[in-house]
Amino acid sequence: MKEKKRKKRMHPFIKGFLGCIAVAAIAGICVSFVAASALHSKLSYEEIESVSKEPFKEEGVKNILLIGNDSRTEDESGRSDAMILVSISSRTNTIHMTSLLRDIYVDIPGHDGNRLNAAYAYGGPELLMETLEENFDIEVNRYMLVNFQAFANLVDAVGGVDLEVTNEEVQYINGYLVEYNQLQGNPEGTDYLDTSLSGTIHLNGPQALAYCRNRYIGTDFARTERQRKVLAAAIKSAPLALVTNGGELIDGVMSNITTNLTKSELNGLMLQAPAMLTYDMISGSIPLEGTYSNANIRGMAVLEVDFEANKEYIQTEIYGK
Repeated sequence: MKEKKRKKRMHPFIKGFLGCIAVAAIAGICVSFVAASALHSKLSYEEIESVSKEPFKEEGVKNILLIGNDSRTEDESGRSDAMILVSISSRTNTIHMTSLLRDIYVDIPGHDGNRLNAAYAYGGPELLMETLEENFDIEVNRYMLVNFQAFANLVDAVGGVDLEVTNEEVQYINGYLVEYNQLQGNPEGTDYLDTSLSGTIHLNGPQALAYCRNRYIGTDFARTERQRKVLAAAIKSAPLALVTNGGELIDGVMSNITTNLTKSELNGLMLQAPAMLTYDMISGSIPLEGTYSNANIRGMAVLEVDFEANKEYIQTEIYGK
């Protein structure tokens, strides 16, 4: 008779160690779920029925459209002053921040052709996402709408940002702070920068917001680049700020955001956060250089775009095809 092979027993230490890992993993998931629930309760959640059943993740990429609108009060809808597509790819281990220039001339479903930022004014985030899909063949089903205050609060919550600022930009920062202070009821001159400054300057929230809104130095490409610089610097500091200043970060930012991200989707992002810290962050804008021309259509100064070239860029850079 053949001797039966004795089943190897796992050493008690290894068994206990693996058990601890399993418990820690489960605890981490529970903590993440609780945190996601707390964060989601601070947000303004608005379901968009037409995309609620559409997948958040497609081909290894999660797309979230960040929309900054130019309304001054809660009663105004405004146009989308800033549009940044954040693409988180577990396929290429990258986070792309792609600015979409507002003056791109596009076909807006159900409307005449117009600037891209008009889509938000006509039909909010739903029509804006539909317009992007129709013109650029990219699946975008989730969005986060942020107002001026959310952006300023984010920068303040992470302790401000250090940026290279020209003296000319300093003058415009002070200029934009005039309106911001009036809206906030702040005394005149609040947060003004020394007009002799230039070089690396530490900007607080209102100053960073004013820096991003500047549309008079350079083209709109330069303005969107300023927006991405501030956002990238804030994102880099956010993990530490969540630990050291979590209350301000959550209360000041989340309460000023409207989104159709569900609680479970937010939880998934939080679970993915440790891995995302290792991802390369890539910044860019659409249309690409050399793929557009300035035009005047029905009295509007617009950008006529080679959509095929920009679609190819999206598929190659974001989806890694």
